[in-house]
Amino acid sequence: MNSLDLKKIPTTPGIYKFFSKNKIIYIGKAKNLKNRVSSYFGNSFKDRKTHQIKILTDEIETFSTNTEAEALLLEQSLIKENLPRFNILLRDDKTYPYIHFSMDHNFPGVSLKRTKHAVSKDFFGPFISAHAVKSTIKDLQKIYQIRNCSDSTFKNRSRPCIEHQMKRCSAPCAGFVDQSTYKSDIFSSQQYLSSSSKNIRSSMKLKMQKFADNQEFEQANEIKKRIRSLDLLHQEQSFNSKLRSIDIFACISRVDRTGVCILSVREGKIRGTKTHYLKGNHLLDIDNLYQGLIFSYYQNIFSLPEKIILSSEPENPSLITDAIKLKFNKDISITHKTNTDSRKLLKLAKFNADQVIETRINQSDKYIYAINELSKLLGIKKKNLIIEGYDVSHHGGKDGVAAAVVFSNEGPNKSRYRLFNIPSDVCGDDIASIKNVLERRIKKSLSSPLPDIILIDGGKTQLNAALDTFSKIEQKPPLIMSIVKGSKRIRATETILVQKGILEVPIESAGFTLLQQIRDESHRFAIKNNRKKKRRNIQFSSFDKITGIGPVKKKNLLNYFKSIKKIRAASIDNLCKVDGISIKLAKQIKKNL
Repeated sequence: MNSLDLKKIPTTPGIYKFFSKNKIIYIGKAKNLKNRVSSYFGNSFKDRKTHQIKILTDEIETFSTNTEAEALLLEQSLIKENLPRFNILLRDDKTYPYIHFSMDHNFPGVSLKRTKHAVSKDFFGPFISAHAVKSTIKDLQKIYQIRNCSDSTFKNRSRPCIEHQMKRCSAPCAGFVDQSTYKSDIFSSQQYLSSSSKNIRSSMKLKMQKFADNQEFEQANEIKKRIRSLDLLHQEQSFNSKLRSIDIFACISRVDRTGVCILSVREGKIRGTKTHYLKGNHLLDIDNLYQGLIFSYYQNIFSLPEKIILSSEPENPSLITDAIKLKFNKDISITHKTNTDSRKLLKLAKFNADQVIETRINQSDKYIYAINELSKLLGIKKKNLIIEGYDVSHHGGKDGVAAAVVFSNEGPNKSRYRLFNIPSDVCGDDIASIKNVLERRIKKSLSSPLPDIILIDGGKTQLNAALDTFSKIEQKPPLIMSIVKGSKRIRATETILVQKGILEVPIESAGFTLLQQIRDESHRFAIKNNRKKKRRNIQFSSFDKITGIGPVKKKNLLNYFKSIKKIRAASIDNLCKVDGISIKLAKQIKKNL
């Protein structure tokens, strides 16, 4: 039907198309078309994509199906055909490696061929990874000794090549094997690709027994060698023989991006991986994401596993299993639950999904997203916030240093980091130190404008000290916040405080992570410079113990050698090269340092 009259939309399962100026902009499926389509045109704001679809749509077309599973298959088919603007487009211009058997030849060869889809039943795959294809072809050669040379090379050979000497080819080019035996090996190798090694081994044992019963011991011994090769390969390559045939779909979202990793395991071996990078948080509609991934990934029944593991629980997993049954006439298990064997693999897949995001986004994208999220949380309309983080560090009330770090949309701005030496009369008193530092910061506000937010490392007492300091200034003060360490200093248990009390910040949010990072950076910068100050004071006091070394000679030594470490390592002759340093004084320096 073509209409914008929502009352005429049927309540059946089916697919719907949204048009804008006669062009399809979105295709979806529904269990109840009327309810689903109407949900796009309500008054409430759902998300940016839905809002844009609502504004742009000037025509709706629906098509009813018997079941929701039929609707899902039709939806995926139409998305691939029309590539609508607002659908999750798992587009891939790349071709994928397949194992190909040249069955039109009297002695078929096996090779790697790239294509978007299997052209005929002679193609096995896709394997995703070219390395996986090459490795599997080597396996086939070791077990079945089939050729991997090109047809032109085969035509022009009369003597066996090195592959035959390595026992990876039966040399049909030189007539070392007859056509029927060779084709039987080709058939067996194709079975190896499409069956489990357990079934292959059983059929091989039966064949070996049959040869032995007929007293064809040479042929039986050849099968025995192949079984041994199969067992060796399985032992070498299997990281977990219990995982026979599973695919893992892991989806991660952060900084308004979604990373996907698909991990295929066959016979305890990782056969291949595939990743996707999507803009937006598609975990908000996880069922739609899983459905799109699964029906774009599986092209034929050969590629289907016995089990699919998802990184999170979909609302309607039975819809996917019903659609797979409808399309491939095969029952497979779909679950989000893992056991000891598959848990490590799921963790690996999640890690790679996260890395997809990590490698594709800029540092500035992370900070822009985190600061925008923080702005919304705080009700601040300004987008490019400047945040300064403060921390104080001292050793037993001595060598006190306060550090100020600066963050913006572009992340840490190290050129604007500042250090403050804490006066000895307040050193050791954190509250007095914070007040001292912030008073000095306020005095510099004409030449260096105050930030939008000031984050103090500490609890309510430190927060109140900062609020009290800024209450005395006439201009509008920054938003003052403090971050309190959690129980036993366990990460992600921190509390964020503002003047009104606890600020509820979701611990998994980018805004919370940003505040943690600012606190950690101010802490690192303060401790680093506190230790540096302490070392410097200790080192300089070593000079004070040497009779005859005053301020001038101390300065000359440091100007010449640049550091205490180099002075300590210098020979007496080199020390004497410094203006004012005699042999007697050089010996004193060596003795004391």
